[in-house]
Amino acid sequence: MSRSRVRGFFITFIIGITILLGSFFYLINKEWVDFSLLECYSTVQPSVILDCEGQEITRFALDKRTPVTYDKMPPILIKAFVAAEDHDFFKHSGISVRGIMRSALVNFYHRRVVQGASTISQQLVKLMFLTYDRTFYRKFQEVFLAFQLERQLSKEQIMELYLNNIYFGRGIYGVEAACQRLWNKPLAELTIEQAASLAAVAKSAFLYSPLNAPKNAIKRRNIILQSMKNLGFITQQEYDKATKIKLEINDHITGNPIRLYIQDYVRQWAENKWGREALYRNGLRIKTTIDLEMQTKAEQAFATIVYGLHGRMGNTINGGMVTLEACSGKVKVMIGGIDFRKSQYNRAVQARRQIGSTIKPILYALALKAGVQAGDVYIDEPLELETAPGQIWKPKNWSDDFEGPMTVARSLTLSVNTIAVQLLLKVGTQNLIRWSRLFGLPKDLPDYPSIALGTPEVTVEQSAAAFNVFANNGVYVKPTIIEWVKDSTGTKLWEADYEQYRVVDSIVNSKIINMLSHRMNMAQKLSKNGWINGESIGKTGTTNGKGTTWFVGATPELTTAIYLGHDNNKPLGLYANSTTFPIWVDFHKSISSSSKKKHFYIDPSLKEVSINWITGDRSDDIDNENVIKILR
Repeated sequence: MSRSRVRGFFITFIIGITILLGSFFYLINKEWVDFSLLECYSTVQPSVILDCEGQEITRFALDKRTPVTYDKMPPILIKAFVAAEDHDFFKHSGISVRGIMRSALVNFYHRRVVQGASTISQQLVKLMFLTYDRTFYRKFQEVFLAFQLERQLSKEQIMELYLNNIYFGRGIYGVEAACQRLWNKPLAELTIEQAASLAAVAKSAFLYSPLNAPKNAIKRRNIILQSMKNLGFITQQEYDKATKIKLEINDHITGNPIRLYIQDYVRQWAENKWGREALYRNGLRIKTTIDLEMQTKAEQAFATIVYGLHGRMGNTINGGMVTLEACSGKVKVMIGGIDFRKSQYNRAVQARRQIGSTIKPILYALALKAGVQAGDVYIDEPLELETAPGQIWKPKNWSDDFEGPMTVARSLTLSVNTIAVQLLLKVGTQNLIRWSRLFGLPKDLPDYPSIALGTPEVTVEQSAAAFNVFANNGVYVKPTIIEWVKDSTGTKLWEADYEQYRVVDSIVNSKIINMLSHRMNMAQKLSKNGWINGESIGKTGTTNGKGTTWFVGATPELTTAIYLGHDNNKPLGLYANSTTFPIWVDFHKSISSSSKKKHFYIDPSLKEVSINWITGDRSDDIDNENVIKILR
């Protein structure tokens, strides 16, 4: 390359760098946002959550917080947050190079992201203006606005806004409101360990709020106290004393203890989509698919059984429940636990539990698709499978007995494990995994024969959506709980996109409906307190070691999934017949109407045939308890 071309390239490079730097400094120095308006916070309209009929479920109003000026904030509180979140806060200009380097080294050492590098300035702009999406563009916005923030406001103003806007869980915003709520005292009386406890929440209200996770809160508090000592904010003696103090708080929360799970679900969804300020200031109207009348009846049925179990077995039993409108996937009922005040863990959408025998309808549908018939006979007998070299697996039935020959229909009704495994061997584990994904089950299903017995872990919502395929004539519909969102003027900001696709053909689905109805017909005959007004299908499930009991059931209009168990997954020692199934029955009896009885769709090409469900032989002996009707 000639000297002149090198010189030309060099000059072009210098000009390009100059333009880039100039543009950067122009962007940083121009006041794109007037942050001084943040200091003039005024109360605006709260957002309202509505049920499917337009009834108010709850509202989000931020105006209950009590802003505190910087000069009224105890110095120990400022030091606690600096120690917890931003050591260089009073030195940097919006971002911390030292913080970035420190977090990069920590993350490199752990081979994963365990420490962030956002300054308090960055966190404030994220709180006030941005969503919580983890994208490069969102991070760029955060850095850019942090520079803008630092140019317009003093460090004291930034810290004041930050501490008045932090979320502490359960609808509590700002350090003054948190101090009153946690310890029933003004901020001015804050102690060292209490300041560290508040600072601990900045990382995550869900993980570290004393109201949500007291054990995590203590661990995080002590880490911050250590940091405060290392930075010279407190003495060794103060540190030793503070770490020994127990975390005692006022744990009082108002509102329906079960209904609060819905409120918190919507809050998190809306904050992630539009930001906290929009939710609490802009008067959004969020219409959910929840039916308050159904929700109330479900809560009553759920609480009756759970509190009854608490009286017999201790109060550590909990669970979740989801009811879907079969044709649309709209969530009509969501129960995330028995008491939000004691645990904010939403078991309807967060807890993944082994699905147990409720996976069998999916397996049997695949077997029917492969040519198996409800009247085919298999042998219930001991099996031995080599799952790995030298490792033998022997599936057992829940009764520990083996019955011998029986039809496929009977094996599903009685949930016979050995025959489920035989059907799995016929269709193939990988085929079942691919098939299950079409029902909305997780992609990480285990490639083991035990999948036939329900070892995959799913949420209640996923379980309901999977079983709903059968109630909806073989069509999967994705569950939806938010229908639309409008602003204060009535303009629609967002609307649900209902996703659906066919999974099971109509003929196979009709046969599964028929097979799943036999157990419900037996339950109806045994019921002494009446039954629901309508056809029904259902499947019980109990996980390995009786850690979780399931029931998934459906009418032509509604599909419901329920699980109960200990949060630590220790054995429950009970079956679904005395736990989840009564909840389903009581709920559906309470909402049954006197209108015309609804029916599942059955493909008109199929005909009913009476067989002996043990031998598989045709039989017209309708008085024989072993004779059932199947579809062919």
